[in-house]
Amino acid sequence: MADPDPRTPNAGTGGARTLKLEIDPATAKGAYTNAALVTHTDDAFFLDFALAYPQQPVRVQARVITSPQHAKALLRTLAENVSRYEKRFGTIPERPLPPRPSEDGPDISN
Repeated sequence: MADPDPRTPNAGTGGARTLKLEIDPATAKGAYTNAALVTHTDDAFFLDFALAYPQQPVRVQARVITSPQHAKALLRTLAENVSRYEKRFGTIPERPLPPRPSEDGPDISN
């Protein structure tokens, strides 16, 4: 039996929940990013996915705005997927995070 397509929602979950997605060709291509900035208000999280090149301005490729509840569900889902990835392929090495501009500034990953 072939491995399920990892791009399919709930792949390998035994079909507990199926979600059919429609996606246009331009969106399906995706956009490579190597940095993310996360900020929030009392009722929304803002996830800016950016492309950073040396000696160039950091350019946002996509912005996702979501509710705090969905942000927490996304955090849990990402943690579960990273755990499964590392069990299969080994530990993902981490780079140190850049310093935060201020206590209230955005959280940045690269």
